[in-house]
Amino acid sequence: MRSQYPVRAVLFDLEGTLYANGEMIPGAVAALTELREQGLALRFLTNTDSEPAGRTLARLAGYGLPIGQEELFTPVVAAESLVAATPNARVYAVVSQALRESFPCLVDEPPFTHVLVGDCRDTLSYPLLDGAFRALRSGAALLALQRGRYFKRADGDHLDTGAVVAGLEYAAGVQARVLGKPSTDFFALAAATLGVEVTECLVVGDDATTDVAGGNAAGARTVQVRTGKYADQRADGLAGGADHTIDSVTGLPGLLREFREG
Repeated sequence: MRSQYPVRAVLFDLEGTLYANGEMIPGAVAALTELREQGLALRFLTNTDSEPAGRTLARLAGYGLPIGQEELFTPVVAAESLVAATPNARVYAVVSQALRESFPCLVDEPPFTHVLVGDCRDTLSYPLLDGAFRALRSGAALLALQRGRYFKRADGDHLDTGAVVAGLEYAAGVQARVLGKPSTDFFALAAATLGVEVTECLVVGDDATTDVAGGNAAGARTVQVRTGKYADQRADGLAGGADHTIDSVTGLPGLLREFREG
């Protein structure tokens, strides 16, 4: 069931919503400051699956995005919690080298309890995929940090983790448990870190297939911004579905004021 206002917390997408191509969206920092002054709790959600959360925070600080460690929620954080709660976990990893260094239960020899798939641009090979396939066929659970189709950079669009996840699902005849957006669990877990229900949250993002669709399915209210992927998705007929659409995040404080006054 979708929530009704008032909103107690805002769950923000990052890339395409607050920054793009390595630069902050104009006016984004001021908008965040105003939302904090309005008394709203904030969480920053990203499907970044190539690095530990600490490295993500350092990169965001370089963009000029002022957020604290406790405010960042990523699929990597979710995966670390899940694996830590699994007795005798033995994880086969199809992830970046940076992530391999942050999971102490990664192993190279069977048996495996999980196959973890994330950004693997710097490690991907046929033997690596074949090993994941064999682990899944032997009963390991497939965990996907996310399953996005593509991501945008200054030099254009790039293949995302979802293609690797889909290939392993097809070959092994299994279904991945997705830990990032648009998983409803991901949004609910992020809300729980704020002590609120996801139905009391507003999800704000540029991607109709992850931010908006996931937020809607979780029961949150949703806002799509016309930055980031919006233009591409509109051309492909994918944009829309959000409760509200605004030009950029700078319009969010005013929108929330309208909710209160209405």
